[in-house]
Amino acid sequence: MASLEKPPVATTNVKWRFPAVHSEGHKFVAIAAGLTLVGGLIWSVLFWPLVGLTIWVAAFFRDPIRTTPQGEGLIVAPADGLITMIERVPVPRELDGPNGLPGGPLVRVSIFMSVFDVHINRTPIAGTVRQVVYVSGKFLNADLDKASDENERQYFVVEGHDGRRVGFTQIAGLVARRILGFVKPGDIVAAGQRIGLIRFGSRVDVYLPEDHVCQVALGQRSIAGETVLARKGGTSVAGVAQ
Repeated sequence: MASLEKPPVATTNVKWRFPAVHSEGHKFVAIAAGLTLVGGLIWSVLFWPLVGLTIWVAAFFRDPIRTTPQGEGLIVAPADGLITMIERVPVPRELDGPNGLPGGPLVRVSIFMSVFDVHINRTPIAGTVRQVVYVSGKFLNADLDKASDENERQYFVVEGHDGRRVGFTQIAGLVARRILGFVKPGDIVAAGQRIGLIRFGSRVDVYLPEDHVCQVALGQRSIAGETVLARKGGTSVAGVAQ
């Protein structure tokens, strides 16, 4: 008679660890550490405040490991931060064109990143990068709606293996002075893959395809590469206009 015992379940212990500092932040951490050393030698009162500054710089460029949900028709958040706006708006002209998004208004989800959030941005879907457009501009408060049209920004369009296209925008803020992209048109990316970062405090807008339903609400916090921002079909979150 065959044994009725179930085979043991393989398990793996996961332990918390300090997030690594992204390579883009190494020079800034080194500068802050150097200032701390020099400042402490010149005037000891400065030492501990500068130590705090060095820790904050290292924390700003932290690059934690993320586990991206798998499934058909999912769009994951490209940024850590606060969901500040969800509204139907016209598609920006920078996301238009043969490699861009279809015409007509789409639901835009805005994620505001404070200086304390992780600033590594990730792609919302797997696929091929079809379009990357950088636009110089102002450095208004990223919370303002007009920041989408007036601030320094960088647009991306990723086309999934199923043909759907998702557009998203890195937007500089009051403190941010540099937008960095890690990908170029033609690159193949996995969902949740790192695609860029913004220094130091900013916003990311995501334009949802017409047949996708928003799964987050205003005031919710998102985690880049993990929070499901939208899914194809289904039911929207209460209070979210489509």
